[in-house]
Amino acid sequence: MKRIAGATLIVLALTLLAPALFAQSEEHGEFGVYADYYRFHNLANQNFWGIGGNLAVNLNKWAQVEGTMSYDFQRDFTTSSTPLFGASTNFQKTGFRILSGLFGPKLQTGVGPVVAFGTVKAGFDNFSVTNKGAATGFTGAISSVPSGDTHFALYPGGGLELFIGHVFGIRGEVGDEMYWQNGANHNLRIKIGPTFRF
Repeated sequence: MKRIAGATLIVLALTLLAPALFAQSEEHGEFGVYADYYRFHNLANQNFWGIGGNLAVNLNKWAQVEGTMSYDFQRDFTTSSTPLFGASTNFQKTGFRILSGLFGPKLQTGVGPVVAFGTVKAGFDNFSVTNKGAATGFTGAISSVPSGDTHFALYPGGGLELFIGHVFGIRGEVGDEMYWQNGANHNLRIKIGPTFRF
C-alpha cells in the first residue's frame, strides 16, 4: 500500500509540475545568415556585396547578446572613355575586400511573430587586398586581423524579424557601420536573410 501511495504521489507531483517545467523551455537564442550590402564611404561610395552570419544568446525575452561576422567580396570597377571613334569600357579588378566582426547587445520587443529590435555593437573592420579566390581571401583576411589594415568599428542599427511559425523567420536590418581611421568614417550597411530560433 505504501508503494502505491508513493507512486501515486510521484505521478501527481509530475502531473502538477509538468506545465511549469514546459513553460521554462523557451528559446535560448537565434542564429542566421544574411546577404550583406556595405556602402564604402572612403572609396567614392562604392557598393560592396557579401555574406554574413549572426549568433545571439537570450538574456531574457527583451535582450540578447549577439555576435556577427560578414565578408564582402572583391569589387570590380568599370571605367569608360569616349575616344574620337567610339566608346570603350575597361574592367579593373582591385582585389579589395572587407571583413567585419561585431559584438554587443540587441534589445527587442519580445518573442512574438513580429519583433522590432535595436542594437549597438563594437568590433573591427578589416580591409585586405588579394587576387586569390573568395575562400582563400576570407581565410587570409581572418589571419590578417591582428596585423593587417584593421580598425575599431562601432555599429548602431535596428530592424525587424518576421517569424513564420515559432522557429523560422526573415530578418532585415540597417545601420551605420563606423570605423576609425583619421576620425570616424560612416558607412551604410544593410542585411537581410533567414533567422532561426533555437
